[in-house]
Amino acid sequence: MIFFRKDEQLENLGNDILEATWATFPTLARNQVALTWIVYDPPVPVNTGGALTPDAFWSHTARGFTYRGVERIYPASVVKLFYLVAVHEWLEKGMTQPCQELERALSDMIVDSSNDATSLIVDILTGTTSGPELPTGPFETWKYQRHIINRYYQSLGWEELETINICQKTWGDGPYGRERAFYGEMLDNRNMVTTNAVAKLIHSIVGGVAVSSKRSQAMMNLLKRSLNPNHLPTDVEEDQVTGFLGGGLPQTSQIWSKAGWTSQVRHDAAYIELSEQLPYVLVVFTEGKANAKRRDILPFISGLFAKGMSNL
Repeated sequence: MIFFRKDEQLENLGNDILEATWATFPTLARNQVALTWIVYDPPVPVNTGGALTPDAFWSHTARGFTYRGVERIYPASVVKLFYLVAVHEWLEKGMTQPCQELERALSDMIVDSSNDATSLIVDILTGTTSGPELPTGPFETWKYQRHIINRYYQSLGWEELETINICQKTWGDGPYGRERAFYGEMLDNRNMVTTNAVAKLIHSIVGGVAVSSKRSQAMMNLLKRSLNPNHLPTDVEEDQVTGFLGGGLPQTSQIWSKAGWTSQVRHDAAYIELSEQLPYVLVVFTEGKANAKRRDILPFISGLFAKGMSNL
């Protein structure tokens, strides 16, 4: 049972937006884009600081539209959303202790998308470290430990999470040593998620039911992005607005998001509030070397969804 209900109005709008996108960007093949869109009709049970109990929240089924939302795709830095929630779960359960370095790494992982910070976070979550290759016995133990994040998400029992794999660090140049061995000969153990899985995770954060309402709020604080051009990072590598979903929104909008990009993919996942419109979640993944370089596809798609919201 998927967490949102299909809706004819959203279906028509979503399909029109996809057609307009393919007409404008002929290099984007139909199997190089995946997206999930969730709309919150009143009474809106989101971004309330956790005013609802988890049971009450999950009993509301929002409307949604998805295109290839169950396809497994390499998430790049969007995977950091999963590590963000996991860290808060570990802290809540006392499986790790709060400290300044953990706070600093969490902030840098989400705000600046730092891979070095993510490396520390994965070490803390799993009790493993990177390094040279290991003999078989110790390596088996190490691998088991690294899969603890997967086991946590499987334990939630969400259908959307059944096919995902989130046990790898994020890299600049790629993995070495035991990390490379862990990827598998054909890289078959890479991180893989779906846009539906990401959308459900964001849905739980904005609903205030990810770990706890207080912790959901702390996560929202890290995910908040300014659309003011004067506040954007001067380093293009750290700018998660221009060239992503935030780049297609009116400046009066509010956005909470986490982007991810490599030479092969360009993704973004966001919760968006436009003035005078219904709030929504939008997760868009694009693949392909040529598309990953383009800084206009995601803003274009985002702009069409923002415009579409005024028809709802």
